[in-house]
Amino acid sequence: MSHEMPFDLVIFDCDGVLVDSEQLSCTAFAKVYANHGMAVPVSLVMKGIGMKQADIIRMIEAETGHHLPESADAEFWPETRKLFAESLTPTDGIADFLQQLPQKRCVASSSQLERIIFSLEKTGLIRFFGDAIFSSSMVRRGKPAPDLFLFAAERMGVEPSRCLVIEDSPFGVEGAVAAGMTVFGYTGGCHTYAEHADKLAAKGAKHVFDRWADIAREILVAA
Repeated sequence: MSHEMPFDLVIFDCDGVLVDSEQLSCTAFAKVYANHGMAVPVSLVMKGIGMKQADIIRMIEAETGHHLPESADAEFWPETRKLFAESLTPTDGIADFLQQLPQKRCVASSSQLERIIFSLEKTGLIRFFGDAIFSSSMVRRGKPAPDLFLFAAERMGVEPSRCLVIEDSPFGVEGAVAAGMTVFGYTGGCHTYAEHADKLAAKGAKHVFDRWADIAREILVAA
């Protein structure tokens, strides 16, 4: 007896879900500010996890008064790339999970396309996605708006109600819920913290997991 698959498309966030990058990204972000003589704690940068770069810069300015010159925007990716090249790893168990996932899949990330591709190539995950990679630079509004998720579903030819999104940030969960999709929270990255799961659930994550094996049990329906 076979069961119907509950989802036709699984949409993955990249940073903190596919690759364990958030701590590295936030460290690089703080380093750019330090290079301009501004002390910004990594913990403050981490409050912007899941947001577009421009929105994180606005958040830091609102909290600290530090105004970063626009010319500094170009410095974030080189600093981050350096750390990624040295230390970026896939999240634990993700390759096995993707190997056995029968559904269509894609990436929907707040990061720039170049960074997403670099991250997936460095960790050997690019082979699971091909060109099904979508960046918030492709839509008008980044997360927590639903635009990126709706854009990804449309490009993949799947109704929002048949999509499962896996997200590690409250902003991402909020955006996916607003898009009318089911969301699972993921807290297996090294940037996780005590209230992480509760925050994802509060934004509307149906379940929250910290291991890919547990997500596999939940969604890989046996024929």
